[in-house]
Amino acid sequence: MGNKVHPKAFRLSTIYTWDSKWFANKKQFVVALSEDVGMRVFIRKSLKDAGIDKIEIDRTPKNVVIAIYAAKPGFVIGRAGLGSEELKKKLLAKFFRGRRVTLAINVHEVSRPALSSEIVGQQIAKELESRMAFRRSMKMAIERVMKAGAKGVKITISGRLNGAEIARTETLSQGSIPLHNLRADIEFARIRATTLQGVIGIKVWIYRGEVFATTKEKSTDDTAKPTEQRRSRSRPAERASRAQQGRA
Repeated sequence: MGNKVHPKAFRLSTIYTWDSKWFANKKQFVVALSEDVGMRVFIRKSLKDAGIDKIEIDRTPKNVVIAIYAAKPGFVIGRAGLGSEELKKKLLAKFFRGRRVTLAINVHEVSRPALSSEIVGQQIAKELESRMAFRRSMKMAIERVMKAGAKGVKITISGRLNGAEIARTETLSQGSIPLHNLRADIEFARIRATTLQGVIGIKVWIYRGEVFATTKEKSTDDTAKPTEQRRSRSRPAERASRAQQGRA
């Protein structure tokens, strides 16, 4: 009782997958993991205004593919792709110096940034750092999320709110957030806002609906429909041929 589990880690075996996909031995595992964590931190710091939702990393022994999902992909790519090329050079120089590795960066656009808990938390952090009232910022964020089509949202802020000497925790929520349902698609993020009074922690939960079928199940269902239609169409022809044989 009372133990908190990360919503994504709780659903990894059902509707979510890992953000990093690679295989390594015991000796290489620590190095690869530290590189992934360092690259994510470096990319988020260098592209702070791009509205990054998530960063996926795929590795092979000689190839590394980084997929960046951002609300403002033009900020990441830059003019004529110069921004992504500069980012690639910086990553190669800092994390892969002296190694022959081909690095590729793919930038994807987030179609609905209001349903991304990471982007919503970043917006709240910017507003708190610009000295906006925390309740107003939370209410505005909840309205944006619900208008985007979410079924539920919860925001928790803790720290020295409005410059108070005693830290406290405030929570606002709207709709339903079924944390115990494995099929529930829940976006969760933890963001830090650095203010003059201290660090304020922000937690955002967004419930986007339930996930019932995977892509494999959908493809099998789609392939099964034409065969059923063919069978239904062939039945009248079989009945007519049987009737002609009975008359003869």
